[in-house]
Amino acid sequence: MSLTVRSIGPACTIQDQGRIGYLDQGLSRSGAADILALHEGAALLGQRPDLAALEMAGMGGVFEATRDMQIALTGAPMQASVDGSPLVWNASHTLAAGQRLQIGAAAKGTYGYLHVGGGIDSAPFLASRSTHLTAKVGRAVQAGDDLPVGATPGKAGRKLRVEDRFSGGLLRVVPSFQTAMFDPATLERFTKTTFQRGTRANRMGMQLESDSEGFAAKGQLNVLSEVITPGDIQMTGTGNPFILLPECQTTGGYPRIATVLPCDLPRAAQTPAGGQLRFEFVTMEQATALMAAFASDLARLPGRVEALVRDPHDIADLLSYQLISGMISATE
Repeated sequence: MSLTVRSIGPACTIQDQGRIGYLDQGLSRSGAADILALHEGAALLGQRPDLAALEMAGMGGVFEATRDMQIALTGAPMQASVDGSPLVWNASHTLAAGQRLQIGAAAKGTYGYLHVGGGIDSAPFLASRSTHLTAKVGRAVQAGDDLPVGATPGKAGRKLRVEDRFSGGLLRVVPSFQTAMFDPATLERFTKTTFQRGTRANRMGMQLESDSEGFAAKGQLNVLSEVITPGDIQMTGTGNPFILLPECQTTGGYPRIATVLPCDLPRAAQTPAGGQLRFEFVTMEQATALMAAFASDLARLPGRVEALVRDPHDIADLLSYQLISGMISATE
């Protein structure tokens, strides 16, 4: 059983939660830019969150089912329809054999996700199915590809209410290795500055711009290359911050002013070009509590799933349904 790709936008890749444990060999985690979207799709389909899905960067494509299957749509909201009938986002649906699913551009946010019942069953590499474009592990999905689908069918007709994380906002950060190299005035200016996501962004990282002067660290030219991770905020030679994302390099020598909490990385990655971001330092104790709350929220996602009630206006074949099951007399 597979999902055939008839057309596809650029930089659409298969992603799961990534491969961990290979930083010392020069391979970063990769995995979904919005890890929360993976958990939402799993909750909608009633399956494990470690299964692979299709990550669509700004634009989807056209897909045809070879057999009946269940799908779910999460992440950045995109226009979606099956054979011309619109589909609800953040919901799971049945895709019958021969039907075509069309997914357009993101209405807001950056990364949309197409999940299938049983997950995308591509060949794993180092215990993960995640594509890592910069490391040349796998490749972007292309028109004509057949995406293999797992045997477990999944559940359809369910929806989730999600908070908006697709328009920027506040990111909580903790001090990084070089935070002390930035003087107190620079750190205060950093937290009081409203940044905009620039046009330079991909799965490696995203550049931020502002009207403020650059942010320089004392002795930054003497920083040695050392291990870096997703969420680190590097200050380049121009003084512009870069937030590192799942396909970031494993080492770097730019000073890091702070590190975004993993629970806030979905909001960072989903910020569209021009979207505004601000930063707030929290203590390690606060960070630990925030991460524990995030883990609890993920565990509770399956319990938040609701039945999907279709709008009659969106049912193209409404008149083919038996809407009246019988009659009673008003006088008897």
